[in-house]
Amino acid sequence: MQSSHTFTAGSAVFDEMNLVSAAGLVPVLELAEQAGLSELIDAHVDLTSTRVASGAANPVGKLTSIIAGMCTGADVIDDMNLLRAGGMPALFDQVYAPSTLGIFLREFTYGHSLQLGAVLRRHLIGLAARTPLLPGIEERAFLDIDSLLRPIYGHQKQGASYGHAKIAGRALLRKGLSPLVTTLSTAQAAPVVAEMRLRAGKSGSGRGAASQLRSAITTARACGATGKIMARGDSAFGNKAVIGAAVAAGIEFSLVMTRNPRITRAIASIDEQQWMPVHYPGAVTDPDTGELISDAEVAEVEYTAFSGRHRVTARLIVRRVKDANYPDALFPVWRYHPFFTNSDLATVDADLTHRKHAIVETVFADLIDGPLAHIPSGRFGANSAWVLCAAITHNLLRAAGTLAGGRHAVARGATLRRHLVNVPARFARPARKPVLHLPAHWPRQAHWTSLWDNTIDYTPPQAA
Repeated sequence: MQSSHTFTAGSAVFDEMNLVSAAGLVPVLELAEQAGLSELIDAHVDLTSTRVASGAANPVGKLTSIIAGMCTGADVIDDMNLLRAGGMPALFDQVYAPSTLGIFLREFTYGHSLQLGAVLRRHLIGLAARTPLLPGIEERAFLDIDSLLRPIYGHQKQGASYGHAKIAGRALLRKGLSPLVTTLSTAQAAPVVAEMRLRAGKSGSGRGAASQLRSAITTARACGATGKIMARGDSAFGNKAVIGAAVAAGIEFSLVMTRNPRITRAIASIDEQQWMPVHYPGAVTDPDTGELISDAEVAEVEYTAFSGRHRVTARLIVRRVKDANYPDALFPVWRYHPFFTNSDLATVDADLTHRKHAIVETVFADLIDGPLAHIPSGRFGANSAWVLCAAITHNLLRAAGTLAGGRHAVARGATLRRHLVNVPARFARPARKPVLHLPAHWPRQAHWTSLWDNTIDYTPPQAA
């Protein structure tokens, strides 16, 4: 494809004041307001200026500006300038400069981030009530908890320290910050973020997991999880605090157990006839070797974990695969991967369900490909607020995708931004009536129009 015109150096001019680069922000932010975003921020976020006299003023306008910028793909403060280009200030009020938003974020402390965490939870509840965000949640819901380590390259990042990470199957130390994330999903729905908390890089993966799980359970039930709820996690979360929180809340758990002599003896007690073959629909990554496997064998045995008042008796389900390091062994050499569960699923089904805990990695990929591409500030409180805004943005885009319909209900964040948010338009006001002129023959016109109609023409249900 070649240009059909001959351009000169003066043919490109930045002078169009009615051009909007992200017209999809109009229905997306309208959806955010219908789920109560501004009211929640006003009710829960209360900052006092300590560094700059007006730094903490108007948290509603500033936080919604940050979330709007993230919806367009902003991953650093300077990217928020997009909201002030062309006709964007004519479409939205309270559009702030990046420097003002940076000053505002630096007013956050750890306590203020807890306030913003309450906004995250309640806004998710509002989105679930407003949109078909979590179909099937009344039958069974899944809470997947995991942590990741975001690398930091600056020398003055508060809380940055060396923590353990695994890249391409290799364990290594990496300097960074460690968000702890709990996602909520169903068998039919893509995961949304129920809880998120930023921690120092050296924090153990399971630190704070029990309290976060308790909060996520409350959020899941408020979102409509009237049936079974299952908490899933890897070996960092198979401890008495997390399992105790699940048991106390009356939910199911499916958590990897770290190998110890008692578990080794329990595995050895399994009769050879009890092992059943299991075939995964798609190949999965072996956690030890990094190789892809599609076949394994599973069996189970009753197991009592911990002791004293923390004692829990449930099912120890063990998956075993042949050790690729011994391909020519006279007898098979197995490697065992146990997880502890109190679910009532059949052994094979329990293993397949547990393996789907990896769905939390899709949320990590979305966040890293979007707002968490960078941890922008040198202050820990500001970064805590940033990651929580990223979580609110993720949930908002996910809800917008369900209203757009089709594959957008489970699409990645980058796809939602490209198809629904970053759509150019010319803003006009004939007879003082606002009109957005979008590109003719836009390939996602039907889905974009569905999102528009489901938000702009939405009428709240009337109270009885």
